[in-house]
Amino acid sequence: MTSQSAATLRSRYVAQAASDLEENRRRQQELMEKIRMLKQEEALLADIINLAEQYEGFTDASRLPEQLQEEPVVEKAKQAPAETASRRSTSAKTTPAAKTAQASAKGKSHQPLLGDLLADLLGQYKEPRLAKELRDELLKKHPDRNPTPQVVRNTLESLVAKGRIRRHKQQRSVMYTLV
Repeated sequence: MTSQSAATLRSRYVAQAASDLEENRRRQQELMEKIRMLKQEEALLADIINLAEQYEGFTDASRLPEQLQEEPVVEKAKQAPAETASRRSTSAKTTPAAKTAQASAKGKSHQPLLGDLLADLLGQYKEPRLAKELRDELLKKHPDRNPTPQVVRNTLESLVAKGRIRRHKQQRSVMYTLV
C-alpha cells in the first residue's frame, strides 16, 4: 500500500465519520424535540387526571361543572362518597380552576343550558338546519346569550355524540335535526 492510497483511505474514513457524526447529532436533535413534546403531553395528561379526580364526586359526568345550576360546586363535592373524598388531596380542592368553577356556579343565574336551547330550536323544524341558522335564531330569541359560532357547533356536535340530534352532510354543509 502506497502512502497516497493510505491518505485517500484515511480521508474517506474521516469524511464518513464526519457524515455519521452529523447524522448522529441531527437524530439527537429530533429525539430531544420528541422528548420535549412528550413532556408537554405528560404535563397536560397529569392536569387532566387532576381535574378528573377533582370532579370525581359529580353523579352526571356528561355535564360540565360550569353547567351545573341547581347547586354550587362546593355542595356537589360534599355529597361525594367518603372514600372518594378521602382520596382527594387538599390541594386539589383549592386549585385556581376549582375556585373559578365554584365562583361561577355561585354567581350564575339559572339559565337553560345552551344544548337544551339548541335542541328546542331544532324541535321546531322538520328539515335539517345549519348551525349558523340555529345561532342566528338563538340570538334573536335569547339576546342575553351570545355564543360564538364555534361554541354553537361544538355544542351541536356534543348533542350528536349523546344521540340527541342527528348530523346530515350535504356536500360541504353540515346540518342538524332532532332525533
